[in-house]
Amino acid sequence: MNRTENEMTDLFAEKAQDWDVNDVVKGISRGIRAALDEHVELDPALHVMDFGAGTGLVTQHLVDKVGRVTAVDVSAAMLAKLIEKPELAGKVESFCQDIIEAPLDSKFDLIVSAMAMHHVRDTDKLVQRFAEHLEPGGRVALADLDTEDGRFHPEDTEGVFHTGFDRGAFAALLEKHGFVDVKLVTAHTAQKEDRRYPIFLALARRA
Repeated sequence: MNRTENEMTDLFAEKAQDWDVNDVVKGISRGIRAALDEHVELDPALHVMDFGAGTGLVTQHLVDKVGRVTAVDVSAAMLAKLIEKPELAGKVESFCQDIIEAPLDSKFDLIVSAMAMHHVRDTDKLVQRFAEHLEPGGRVALADLDTEDGRFHPEDTEGVFHTGFDRGAFAALLEKHGFVDVKLVTAHTAQKEDRRYPIFLALARRA
């Protein structure tokens, strides 16, 4: 696992320990994986970046359907859980780094992300980096929360910079950075206590 020299404080170090058994997390992951199967054509020729890969709940789903998966996250604890999974051993390259500050050398055919973008302060720069990391004609499949009232995360949770995203504004952001064929669909609706939180999957292609 490769890391940048200036690693940020790992806000997910404690959460990583029981992330995979969290019922809300499991439900969201199942929903996003199903949406990927429905809306994204996967084949063995693809090199895929899983951005904000966490413990690998989406990576696990992709690894036998595509050629290569590169898992990227700023949480060393989360990635440690990912790389210790037997089904991913030797199949996934992982990078613990902030690709906004330290882009990867590789180019990708597809970038997927599940519930990571609201943890990135500069979403505009992130989408720019996604475009730069893609081969011409490469695609994104990015899942995150619709705009919500801030109650999805417990109050004062560190590292949450956006209370979801407006779908129209997010589509415009993709188009700003050269993406075409932009489409947003509902991937899943998460249930927390007595509230429901829709999650979109943004699909687009780099021109």
